Amino acid sequence: MNFVTAHDGFTLNDLVSYEQKHNETNGEGNRDGTDENYNRNWGTEGPTESPPIRRMRERMKKNYLATLIFSQDVRMILHGDEMGRSQYVTNNAYCQDNEISWVEWDIEPRDRRLLEFARESFEMFRSNPVLRRRTFFTGRPAAGDVVKDLTWVRPDGEEMADRDWGDPENRMLGMLVHGRATDEIDERGRPVYGETLLLLLNGGWRSRVFTLPRVDRPGGWDEVLNTARPGRRLARKPAVNLTAHSVILLRYAEPVRS
Repeated sequence: MNFVTAHDGFTLNDLVSYEQKHNETNGEGNRDGTDENYNRNWGTEGPTESPPIRRMRERMKKNYLATLIFSQDVRMILHGDEMGRSQYVTNNAYCQDNEISWVEWDIEPRDRRLLEFARESFEMFRSNPVLRRRTFFTGRPAAGDVVKDLTWVRPDGEEMADRDWGDPENRMLGMLVHGRATDEIDERGRPVYGETLLLLLNGGWRSRVFTLPRVDRPGGWDEVLNTARPGRRLARKPAVNLTAHSVILLRYAEPVRS
């Protein structure tokens, strides 16, 4: 079971907007609710009109959603997180049957954009069987192929070695999933293949260049999701700029055969 937030604790919006719980309205002197929320407000506590802080918070919400949706096994999303629901700084709303715990359906344009991002991410999940495996990846070649079902990639485009996992300065990671790395079959028992995907993550404070790994088939990479900017685009160069604190999902597009 994979999740970022649950009914106990902050909502996703509040996780990136507050660093302290404020449960005074519960009437328990702010003693209730967990003190360990692993949260960050990115510059100021609570709502703000600062454009840089608001942009960072929106990016982080998308980062959390993308990382969760593209993870393996069962994914759990707290209701309303996909459209920026807030509990107004309360991280323990068990006794609040009011605006604090209710879902606000009349959402702002900012939250509509977040909802659209969530929809796009789920569409990628539904349309790619490599993201819906019933068993975990093996790190070995997929059936009928010579490349691994999953490869962890460094910023130089090469496969990560053991020493790379222990590098405390490394804040970037790529996950290359081969299109044949599926365990689904159709009604005739034939394998259902997907598309080769590359998920890039940058948890550092600086934007960095990430070299795209080589694929031994004709084609090129399409950028289908980017938490730092909207829209889709072709990766026309052998590397992409990975913005600080961002996630990019790319799809390897092969030429259409006539």
